[in-house]
Amino acid sequence: LHWNRLLGGLWGPRNLGTTKYTLLLLTGDRGYTFEAEFLKLKEAEKHAGVSCVTASVDDIQFEEAARVGQVITIKAKVTRAFNTSMEISIKVMVQDMLTGTEKLVSVAFSTFVAKPVGEEKIHLKPVRLLTEQDRVEHDLASERRKVRLQHEDTFQSLMQESSKFEDPVCDEEAATGTSGTAVQSIELVLPPHANHHGNTFGGQVMAWMESSATIAAGRLCRGHPFLKSVDMFKFRGASTVGDRLVFSAVVNNTFQSCVEVGVRVEAFNCQEWAAGRGRHINSAFLIYTAVDHGEEPVTFPKIKPISKDDFRRYRGAIARKRIRLGRKYVISHKEEVPISTHWDTSKQASLSQGNVEALRELAARRGWEVTSALEKIKIYTLEEQDVISVWVEKRVKGPAHLAYHLLSDFTKRPLWDPHYTSCNLISQVSEDDQIYHITCPKVNGDKPKDLVVLVSRRKPPKDGDTYLVAAKSVVLPAIPPSPRYSRGEVVCAGFLIQPADSSSCTVSYLNQMSASILPYFAGNLGGWSKSIEEAAASCIQFIENATDDAVF
Repeated sequence: LHWNRLLGGLWGPRNLGTTKYTLLLLTGDRGYTFEAEFLKLKEAEKHAGVSCVTASVDDIQFEEAARVGQVITIKAKVTRAFNTSMEISIKVMVQDMLTGTEKLVSVAFSTFVAKPVGEEKIHLKPVRLLTEQDRVEHDLASERRKVRLQHEDTFQSLMQESSKFEDPVCDEEAATGTSGTAVQSIELVLPPHANHHGNTFGGQVMAWMESSATIAAGRLCRGHPFLKSVDMFKFRGASTVGDRLVFSAVVNNTFQSCVEVGVRVEAFNCQEWAAGRGRHINSAFLIYTAVDHGEEPVTFPKIKPISKDDFRRYRGAIARKRIRLGRKYVISHKEEVPISTHWDTSKQASLSQGNVEALRELAARRGWEVTSALEKIKIYTLEEQDVISVWVEKRVKGPAHLAYHLLSDFTKRPLWDPHYTSCNLISQVSEDDQIYHITCPKVNGDKPKDLVVLVSRRKPPKDGDTYLVAAKSVVLPAIPPSPRYSRGEVVCAGFLIQPADSSSCTVSYLNQMSASILPYFAGNLGGWSKSIEEAAASCIQFIENATDDAVF
């Protein structure tokens, strides 16, 4: 099922509930796309009372594929109306007819703009909030709008930042160029492709874009790629019946098991076609994965940019990936699924060792990619399906043993880490294992978080080896969840401290982020805040200002 068909589905902005649309997917069935697209527009105009156009579509993540013979259910509603625009959410579910199993395909958000009538300004009526969930979605809609408005500035800032560190891919002999992935196609807009205003359906444009992008990705992996996600994009202009649309697709960059394909769309009327001058109406960036015959993920070959335009697209893909990582929280706001381990004194040794081994295993994983580089601080990210991990590397002027003693005592964490409000020792399990109760400040108006974590520290067996401090959430009956806080969770986190010489060391902080932790890092990953860099700089200063006398 083409992703655009889901977007082209029913986006029913009703402030009295959710609009629902159910259909059976048939072989070659494409007709409902336009009917649903028209219904989406009609419902938007019903809320606004005037004509509306699609302004932008947020990031789209695809959790499941929809296949022939399955039932598609589309639920949509207006989450918030602003001055002249409204945000519409859509949730797509797929149900297998034989088993009855229902799975989530995608959750997406689109922005519609009301077209003014003459010189009269449009002021949309507010959405009625009937439930607590309505209020949560209403508040998050404001956060998503902030991300949309600052997207271009954030992208340009990250593009400038990316030029500060070298690209390790360019010198690799195994890297390949992208010229062989270029695809161009031409489509003529006919009356069935347009709405009642005569403008081409957004869903139809997306379908044509996806077709070109899939061919480009397939040429690189020499197989059949699967669309995993689509980056946020804006509609730059409209096309109408009779226009010729030219779609130009090419691979921009690869990231281990995924590839980014960029598609540019230009529209030509008869006069523009004769003159060879078109209108740039849209650009989109699609992320693909692929599997081999054994259903194992395919590792895409690395890209070697050659021309100036290659380098621009290559670096742009890196910046977009960073923005995409940061937006995952504000776009999806997935609910936390508790996985904390129940603390059991009889299993103390195995729980402690498992805590340590989890951190070592996280550090040993392949695929870490640099996203930010300063003088003393580097930030790496690792994206594995829906899991995001962060690695912050810091160069510190101070002996490794001093950094180890300071960082392994979590009661000192609030002295330098702004993400910690308080940290109290609850149980001294052993000399090297402690359980702490941690509180964190509010983020995005939510209740403050609290956590109960097991901290396990290990000295190296010999000088020159790595010190380790691992942290993981545990369930402790003595510290039940409090109504004052939203109980968060640390899946796997900690410090690795590697001596450089007798007076300096490298401190690495790793965190496999859960839904409750991601809000504290989302802004930094997305490029619209510097919270990680600020905390890392504060940590460096905290260690470098300390002395052995202060520790012992």
